[in-house]
Amino acid sequence: MRKLFRPPLFILVLLLLSSLMSQAQGEEVRLLVAQGVIDPIMARFIERGLAQAEREGAQCVIIQLDTPGGLDSSMRKIIQKIMGSRVPVVVYVAPAGARAASAGLFITLAAHIAAMAPATNIGAAHPVAVGGELPEAMEAKVVNDAAAYIRGIAEERGRNAAWAEEAVRRSVSLAAQEALEENVIDLIADNLEDLLQRIDGREVKTAWGEVTLGTAGAEVRRIEMSLPERLIHAIIDPNIAYILLTLGVFALIAEFRYPGMFIPGLSGVIMLILAFVAFGNLPVNWGGVVLIIIAVILFIIDIFVAGFILSIFGGIAFVLGSLLLFRPFKIPSPALPKLTVNPWLIAGMTALLGGFFILIISAAVRAQRAKVTSGAEGLIGATGVVTSALAPQGTVRVRGEEWTAEAVEGEGPIEEGEEVTVIAVEGVRLKVAKIWKGG
Repeated sequence: MRKLFRPPLFILVLLLLSSLMSQAQGEEVRLLVAQGVIDPIMARFIERGLAQAEREGAQCVIIQLDTPGGLDSSMRKIIQKIMGSRVPVVVYVAPAGARAASAGLFITLAAHIAAMAPATNIGAAHPVAVGGELPEAMEAKVVNDAAAYIRGIAEERGRNAAWAEEAVRRSVSLAAQEALEENVIDLIADNLEDLLQRIDGREVKTAWGEVTLGTAGAEVRRIEMSLPERLIHAIIDPNIAYILLTLGVFALIAEFRYPGMFIPGLSGVIMLILAFVAFGNLPVNWGGVVLIIIAVILFIIDIFVAGFILSIFGGIAFVLGSLLLFRPFKIPSPALPKLTVNPWLIAGMTALLGGFFILIISAAVRAQRAKVTSGAEGLIGATGVVTSALAPQGTVRVRGEEWTAEAVEGEGPIEEGEEVTVIAVEGVRLKVAKIWKGG
């Protein structure tokens, strides 16, 4: 009889342990820190964090957000994951001084609970023309699409859809207290602990049903980006991508000028690969990239011809390419912030590049004009000692080496032990003359 009751007892213990583990897991909160431009790496990170929280049965996921905006495709991917999440998602614009602009506004409105820290702001989601005003018809198309999208998100979450549409159409922004009063967000929290206290007991409607949060005193577990994600996310910045491109160019040019060193060439290739990885995730004007490549080609050619004209045109192409690099001609999305390279950085890199080439080309010109001091030609004017009589041919020792030599016409035989000077080099034979010593 005892054997009959053992399996059910074992199963009962397992169910009890499972229940206790579920309760323990439910008391945990997952924290994702989303800082910087919303790009594919950020979208993948948030997607992975939400999936992990679902697997581990977390109470909720808090996305601590501070962004100027980002790519429309990445923003939409994040919003889709939030809207379909089994686990409630809290977007918390923090710390003080943070912002949820452009794409950040869309993501905040999509959250099950939207919160902000004091001294933060939200909004400014109107498309900014690159290099001038947008054509009226094209602007209307872009704005209307974004306005309809954000209105739908706000209505789904019961937030101020009229203001959300206004943020797209007129690029308006609100401080935290104003956003709370306008029903754009749900609450203001001083810090993470305060946030957990304020959302405790709230009923949240997810795509999978209603959930009552029990976050007071919950353990917060932070989900980190992986090292490759952090690296790639860090370089997806116009200024960093531009620095990588420029330094990569310097390194490759140094390899062309002094071949065989390998380290400049290898480091240059790595930096250029990283730069193009960044470009692939940024709104790049490839015409600007082509101009920079042309500038590099002109600089390299000028190294070998030892002139300055091509370098001047190369400098002009480099500056134009730098200015156009992040100025695409297509219509920007309201989710995207205005991305540019700092003008002072362009000026500094251009001056550095110009100085670099002036040094290289000057060195090349000096080398071409300098007297040869190595090889056989470098022996002209050197003195030596006859090791076998020159009548008129024999051998001499010059700079520790034996050479076949011939006395110049009119010198006559030169005896062994006499000192001579090298007058000319004919192939592997030296033309020498006797050094007459007065006395």
